Amino acid sequence: MSSSQQPFRLAVIGSGPAGVYAAETLLRSAPVKGGELEVSIDLFDKYPAPFGLIRYGVAPDHPRIKGIITALHRILGRGDIRFLGDVEFGTDLTLEDLRTHYDAVVFATGALKDADLHIPGIDLEGSFGAADFVAWYDGNPDYPRSWDLSAEQVAVIGNGNVALDIARVLSKSGDEMLRTEIPQNVHEGLAAARTTDVHVFGRRGPAQTKFSPLEARELAHPKGLQVVMDPRDLEQVTEAEWEAIRADKRTDQVVQTFVGWLEDQQAREAAGEEPTDREGGPVSRRLHMHFWHRPVEVLGEDGKVTGMRFERTRLDADGNLEGTGEFVDYELDAVYRAVGYHGSELPGIPYDARRGVITNSAGRITEADGTVLPGLYTNGWIKRGPVGLIGATKSDALETVGSLLEDITVGSLPRAEVRDDEAILRLLEDRGVEYTTWDGWMALDAHEKALGAASKDADGEPRARVKVVDREEMVRISREGMAQAAAGEGSAGA
Repeated sequence: MSSSQQPFRLAVIGSGPAGVYAAETLLRSAPVKGGELEVSIDLFDKYPAPFGLIRYGVAPDHPRIKGIITALHRILGRGDIRFLGDVEFGTDLTLEDLRTHYDAVVFATGALKDADLHIPGIDLEGSFGAADFVAWYDGNPDYPRSWDLSAEQVAVIGNGNVALDIARVLSKSGDEMLRTEIPQNVHEGLAAARTTDVHVFGRRGPAQTKFSPLEARELAHPKGLQVVMDPRDLEQVTEAEWEAIRADKRTDQVVQTFVGWLEDQQAREAAGEEPTDREGGPVSRRLHMHFWHRPVEVLGEDGKVTGMRFERTRLDADGNLEGTGEFVDYELDAVYRAVGYHGSELPGIPYDARRGVITNSAGRITEADGTVLPGLYTNGWIKRGPVGLIGATKSDALETVGSLLEDITVGSLPRAEVRDDEAILRLLEDRGVEYTTWDGWMALDAHEKALGAASKDADGEPRARVKVVDREEMVRISREGMAQAAAGEGSAGA
């Protein structure tokens, strides 16, 4: 690789796992580790804080998944990747700007828009998208601070991890959620919620859920919650299906969790006992698990949700889902659709609207006809669609960075005209963009931890963190931290 190309300048758009792993994969590649290739990487995000999906798309009561932030924090904290937050592609920086300042760009903007559910009534008042609700309880600064939780009977459509997260959050009291990083406005909203019954509907059977065994068990954890099962849903599972279930450890553990709930429910009913939560306490909310239900229509009156109609389903002889012709109506006050996410189009970047992804081949961005756009790449959900676990973005990054390294080797990439690291900062400053940096995040991180230490959970214990929601406040705290860090460096240098 020619020394005239050194250092190779890369911009990554998006600081969630897909963006960070793409940058880290390049830094750990053989040419870079061996000293053959020198790189300079800038990681941009439209939010003042890093970590993307992990900060704004994962339920706050999922500390195991939130723990991925620790790994991302360690990578960005090394200093060989420069973080620039509060910079939005298409508004603050254009594709032309990036091509002028960088030899290549990786777009890793994720997929945080709700996939459509094309049934009558889906646009009625009281019908919500999962992504919007997740953004609210995760304190996304670009969403309203309040959420209408006056509904008593609530449906969650979907049998994936997001549906589980929503069902669990709706099933918990506001005080239980104080163990997490939720901001004050979210606690107030959940504390005032009037939810009594949460119904989770899946088109297929209990063996086809996408839950992990742990996530399934966690559904029954909220204090005061009773899990309600419909015996028909398990009776409908054929012997051939049971054999397949028992042959797969994960599936068997998930289904046996459902079986255990049903057996406990039936034993209490037979003995004439009142239902309790898992600790034997009184029941204040119920979580109803419904399988073999295909959504047909959201029912309403005066423009508002009043219920939902489903067709019961089954598997045919070939294992394909089919309707039974039996329709069931449920009285409901609100509906949350969690049927998948969809990527958003980026200005000037080829986009497949049907799949919600950037058109690409092995991570190389292409036109619709397959023509490669030199120097432009993509990674993560915006590359392959919102499927798979977060860890899958690592293998995505290997492919994308592999393509990038091949293109560097053959010399097929255009060379950026402006190669000064500070030039992009001057451009942002000239445009009045109050960008944030890693020093700014460290200040915001410390501030949120201090807010947590000054707050108390329902047991009177200090909280680990309280998330700041207001964007202007996030930027102010970050910029003050940046100024202090710069002053400290100046003092040290003097």
